[in-house]
Amino acid sequence: MHKKAAWLEDRGVVSVSGADAVALLQGLLTNDVERLEPGEARYAALLTPQGKILFDMIVVRAPGEEPRYLLDCSAAQTADLVKRLSLYKLRAKVAIADESSARAVAAFWGDDEPSLAEGLLYKDPRDARLGSRAILPRAAAAALGTEHVADYDGLRIAVAAPKGGLDFAYADAFPHDANLDRLHGVDFDKGCYVGQEVVSRMEHRGTARKRIVRVKLSGDAPAPGTPVLDRELAVGALGSSSGREALALIRIDRAEEAQAADRKLTAGDVEIIVAD
Repeated sequence: MHKKAAWLEDRGVVSVSGADAVALLQGLLTNDVERLEPGEARYAALLTPQGKILFDMIVVRAPGEEPRYLLDCSAAQTADLVKRLSLYKLRAKVAIADESSARAVAAFWGDDEPSLAEGLLYKDPRDARLGSRAILPRAAAAALGTEHVADYDGLRIAVAAPKGGLDFAYADAFPHDANLDRLHGVDFDKGCYVGQEVVSRMEHRGTARKRIVRVKLSGDAPAPGTPVLDRELAVGALGSSSGREALALIRIDRAEEAQAADRKLTAGDVEIIVAD
C-alpha cells in the first residue's frame, strides 16, 4: 500500500458526458476545459452571476472517444451540483449524473509514484506539492483508509489550498478570496462564463480585499469559524488547522494595519501571525 495515501471521504464524483459536454462546462466554469487531454485535470469553480463561488471542483477529462468529464467535488454538494448543471443543460446533448455511490476520491503524495490497478489517476492541478489524486471504485478508495487524512490536510494548509465549506463559505466568497487565481483555478484569457465580469474586474483593478492565508498559532487551534481580531475589531475568521498552523480568511488591509502598528492578531486566546 502507498505510504502516503488517503481516502477523501468528503469528496464526491459527478460525471458530465455527451457531445455537448465540453461546450456546457466551458461556458460555465472559471477555467478552460476545452484543451484538457484525457487524464489531465484542472481546478475550477461555478459562480453566481455576482462572481461568488457556488461550487469548486477538480475537472478531469476521462479517456474515451466521447467527451466525458469527472468532477471531483464536495460530497455534500453533489446533488446540488447535478441540479445546477441540469438547469443550464436545456436541450444540450449532455448526461449529468452523481456517481458517488460507485466512485470515490483518494489523494497520493510524497516521492513514491502511485500505481493503480483500476481507476483514473491525475496530478493535482492546484499545486505540484499536493501530489496526485485518483477517482477509484468506492471499495478501492475505502481500502486506502483515512488514517493519513490529517497529514494530507497539513500539506493542503501548507500550500494555502482551502477547503470549501470550512475555509470559506459557498455563495459568500469570490475566487480571489479563496486563492483560485493562485491555485490555477481561473483562466483570465478564456471566453465568457458565469460571473466572469466581476472576476476579471477584481483581477485587473486589484480590488480583492480578502484572502485565505496561512497563519501560525501560539497555541492549540481554536475551532474553525473563530473570529480573527485586531483588538476588538474583527478582521477575518479562522479555518482549518494542522498543529500550530492554520488557514484564515482575513481582510488584508486590516491585517497590514495591525502589523504596521505592531498589534497582535488573535483568535480566541491564541495569537496568530500571518505566514504568507
